[in-house]
Amino acid sequence: MRKFSRIVTFLLAGSLVGLTGCAVQTTKEKEAKAAGHQQSQQEKQVKTEKKKVEKTIYVKIVDPNTKSIIKTIKPKDMGFGTDNDKYNAELAVLTRELARGTKDTPGYDKRMILDKLDANGLLIKGRPQTILDEEELTEKIIQASLKGGKVEIPLYVTASGYKQEEAAQLGQVVVASYTTHFNSGMPGRTKNIELSAKAINNIIIGAGDSFSFNTTVGPSDAEHGYQPAPEALNGKLVDGIGGGICQTSSTLYNAIDKLTVSYIEKHHHSLHVGYVPTGRDATVSYGGKDFRFKNTTGVPLMLKAIVRKGTITVEVRTAKIYLNQVERR
Repeated sequence: MRKFSRIVTFLLAGSLVGLTGCAVQTTKEKEAKAAGHQQSQQEKQVKTEKKKVEKTIYVKIVDPNTKSIIKTIKPKDMGFGTDNDKYNAELAVLTRELARGTKDTPGYDKRMILDKLDANGLLIKGRPQTILDEEELTEKIIQASLKGGKVEIPLYVTASGYKQEEAAQLGQVVVASYTTHFNSGMPGRTKNIELSAKAINNIIIGAGDSFSFNTTVGPSDAEHGYQPAPEALNGKLVDGIGGGICQTSSTLYNAIDKLTVSYIEKHHHSLHVGYVPTGRDATVSYGGKDFRFKNTTGVPLMLKAIVRKGTITVEVRTAKIYLNQVERR
């Protein structure tokens, strides 16, 4: 009996040791499993963070009128964050092309087409000036380059600086004028002067407006009725379509120069022309040299171009109420 009790005691002790061993083993397995799970979670988190870091950032440039995306860029590919000088240089090219256009795509910048009165005194509306602010667009793109998103093109539209109800009165008084002479026996040249004079006649130049001869007159080609006539080219007189329009632009220059306008663009001929004193000419060529000025006289003006036999006169007029306000040289 005593022997049996010892055996039972031994077996119970062995069982307890075995159970204790199982318990220890189970705990270690749990700890190992927990550690493995934690490592797996950490690896997933690292992968997630890596994906966040590697996420491609896009900046989408939006047309403010149509709300459509016209250009999508990847700042990182252009140097953002790694070579910011390169990035700024590329943005300068991009914004300039959007503003001024390329050979294949017109830009957002639009010169003002000035209003004018027709032969019956009715107002013909032109087009306001539109300017894309390149510096502002660049700044907007840079701000969006960190997180991505859409950037709307900043366009600024400027209407002509006069009151439409005063349009008919702007031809009341002459504040400046100039006359030049030409040989009316040259039919081609005479026709070209007449056509270009008609194009600038009754043009309204509001206070602060910019005038462009080429924009106002348009192409001086055969399609628009212009004829062959002598013109100055590279120091020589040659026959060319539209020869004579420079007499119109030069006559305008000498008239408007009596007022305090500021010049944007003006060029001289490559040789002396006989219809104005030396240095008092303003040559033009559609698609090339232009005659441009800004009306800084403080009042709205109207141009009158009158062609008679052998003469062209350009008058600058305004309304009586502005007569004492117009600034002269």
